This record gives sequence, C-alpha cells and structure tokens, in this order.
Amino acid sequence: MSLDLAPKETPVNRNRPSDRQSRPAFLGDLLDTLTERGRNLLRRREPEAPVAAPDLATLGDLLLSRRGEASGVALARALVAAFEVAAPEERRAFLELLAEQFGPDRAAVEAAMAAIQAGEPDSIETLHAASEPRRQELLRRLNLAPGGTAALVRMREELLKHLREHPELRRLDSDFAHLFGSWFNRGFLVLRHIDWTTPANILEKIIRYEAVHAIQNWDDLRSRLEPTDRRCYGFFHPQLVDEPLIFVEVALTESIPDNVAGLLDLGREPIEAAKATTAVFYSISNTQKGLAGVSFGNFLIKQVVEDLKAELPNVKTFVTLSPVPGFATWLKREREAEASEVLDAEAKATLAVLDGPDWHLDPQKAEAVRSVLIPVAAHYFLKAKDKAGRPVDPVARFHLGNGARLERLNFLGDMSANGLRQSHGLMVNYLYDLGQIEKNHEALAEMGRIAAADAVRAALPPAPQS
Repeated sequence: MSLDLAPKETPVNRNRPSDRQSRPAFLGDLLDTLTERGRNLLRRREPEAPVAAPDLATLGDLLLSRRGEASGVALARALVAAFEVAAPEERRAFLELLAEQFGPDRAAVEAAMAAIQAGEPDSIETLHAASEPRRQELLRRLNLAPGGTAALVRMREELLKHLREHPELRRLDSDFAHLFGSWFNRGFLVLRHIDWTTPANILEKIIRYEAVHAIQNWDDLRSRLEPTDRRCYGFFHPQLVDEPLIFVEVALTESIPDNVAGLLDLGREPIEAAKATTAVFYSISNTQKGLAGVSFGNFLIKQVVEDLKAELPNVKTFVTLSPVPGFATWLKREREAEASEVLDAEAKATLAVLDGPDWHLDPQKAEAVRSVLIPVAAHYFLKAKDKAGRPVDPVARFHLGNGARLERLNFLGDMSANGLRQSHGLMVNYLYDLGQIEKNHEALAEMGRIAAADAVRAALPPAPQS
C-alpha cells in the first residue's frame, strides 16, 4: 500500500520520480517523529491537537513494514496511544481507512492465483496467506503493545458504534471477530469465584456491569455475594486481569422460583447451602461491548454447574430465572397487526389495559391479562421465529442453543419498572438437565425443535378465529 503523506486538501501523484526518490529518508524521519509523538501522548494522555487519520494510517503502515521487535512494539504502543486520544471523527476515519486500504495485497493474490493455474506446488497455501487482509496482521502487532488487548477491545467497541451508518466497516469488524474468537477461546479463560473478599476494583465493576437486575448500592451487592446461599462466578482473561468478561449470579434455593423479587429481597432469611436443592442462574451479564459476538456464556454456565456439583452434591436442579427482553415489543406488533397470528379481537381488547399504568396492581385486571398473556407467551417461545428461522427471543436463543429446556412461564415474575416495560412482567425458567443438554442442542440445531416442558406446550393457544 502506498502512503498518503500529503495534506488532506492536496492530491498526491504517487508516480512522480521525486516522490519515490525521497521516500526512504522521509519515512525514516517520519518514523522518528511519529514514534516520539506517540511517546509524548503516552506521557501526557492529552494531545496538543487532534491526531489526524492520515497520521494514524501512516503509523499503521509503518508498523506493518517494521521487522525489528523493539521498534515494532514502540510503534504499536504509539499507535494505540494516538488512537485513544484522537478526536472521535478521526478515530472513525482511521477505522474507515483500515477497512478500505488495509485489505489483501492484490498483487500477491493475483500472483498466487496464477501459480494455482500453473499447477505450482503449495500454491493454494500461498493463496490462503496472500488473501488475508493486511489489517489482521496490523491488529496482531497492535496486540503486542502493553495493554494492547484491552485497547483493541475498546477499538472494536468504537467500531461497533458506526456499523449501522457505515456498513463498509463490516469487513474490519469481521477481522476483529475472527481474531477475538481465537484470542478469547475457552482455553485462555479463567473461572474465578467472586465473593465479598474480592478486590474492590473488581466489585465496583460488578456493580457497573450488571445488566439484568441493577445493583443499587454496596449493601445490595453484599446481599448477592456474602450469604451462604449466594454465589457469583466470572470468566477472566490473562490480558484483562481485573476485567470480568462475563459473570453469573447464582441463588441456592429449595425450589424453582417464579419471581425475582424474592431472590433480591435484602430482608430475606438466607438458608444453609447444604439445604439447597436448586441452583438458580438469575443474572448473566456480558461486560465488554467490544467482544460482542464472542460467546462465553455457554462455557460459563456449564463450568459453574460442574463446580457447584462438586461443592454441593445436594444440589440436583439447575435452572435460570430469565428475563424476556423482546416480548413487549413483539406483542405490541401483534396487537397492532390487522391479521395477527395469535390474537383475535377479543384478546386484543383484553390486552388494552397494558397501555395504562398499574394494571398489575389490580387483581381483576391482572387475572384477565394472565389468561391471554400466558398462551400468547407460549406461542412467542415455541412458534415465533426471526428472519433466520431462529427463536425470536435473544435470551431464549442463548439458553435453548445451549441445550436447556423451556420449563415454565412466570406471569408477573418481574414487577420492576424495567420488567414491566420489556416483558409486561413475564419471566421464564430454563432447565439445564445435564443428561439432556446435548440431545436438546442437536434437536434445535438440526431440526429446529425447541425443548419445552409439557405444561408450556399445553399453554399454546388455538388458532384465532376470523
């Protein structure tokens, strides 16, 4: 790739002999200047002026061209620092340059294809190597910088903000996903038990990252970590030592719960762990937006189940108490549709009370809603599909894809403001039956068959009458 070293407003004619003759000395000076600038940025953390995208791209090009390990690490460190203090528009411009100009070496790809046509040995392997985008190697080299892994996760988080309006960035996002899938595979993850003695900087992040049931304060956090009937586990990566990648909160109970308020009640009376028969996964939170699409949860739940079985042989049942984040939105579309798959005119009239406040506090209204909502929810989980033919609910896709069984629908299981807003209070239990996990997973993956308890299937409504 040729370097665009001219100011933005001045076109560069890369074929001029004078450009080619002066480039080696100029690049050497530029390398020294930019590396020193990167070191200054590391010291100050604030630039004197925004870092221009061409500067960032030039650093990237130079980083790819260097063979010395010391200079490569220095350049990687400089580029990471420069990106993080650059103005937002310059960061986006740099990401666009990576997507557009750091792709495969076209000449190398064409030469490899010609070698294949000529029947040369190992030519397919040569083509495979030549077709790798140059930006993947750039990301690998950036990972060598101190704190490089965390910086790349933040870089991808920045990229994800722009994907909708700049779809051309998807090719760069694919490279991030490909590399992160290797760097964050299960073999590198460490499961840690998080309790009240865990360092405060990690506990603060648990409060901040909790994405299902907000932790109100330190007393709330303590009630989820310290009692004998509570557990919390997280996956950590060696390069992000104090950053949980994902964590799960567990309640040890004597039965399968149908509401979350009882689990979160600060005034509840804890039970002895030895008396528990059920482990309830009531909150699972991914913490790093830059790792979106990298799956940790399936490994986490299965590992925690194994650890709990070893610690507490009296615990035989493993279930979730899960939110239904897309249900209210889906139901609104069905209520507004002229020809709903699942709602007739009478059912729509009954559900009209959902548009008013405090309907759940009126026993008569709540019972009328329940009689319609539970059958509709059964349809939502067992029949409704997205464009790819998968269960429409994202949490259902996760647990059912892991081999869990849809065990129970819990009306008004979450009466918090968020629970009423996202699902009209509906929660569900997914059962992890270790002897059936693989069978359930294969049935869903191969035939699209959802594992569900008989009671859930029995709740399916009859087809609406015209």
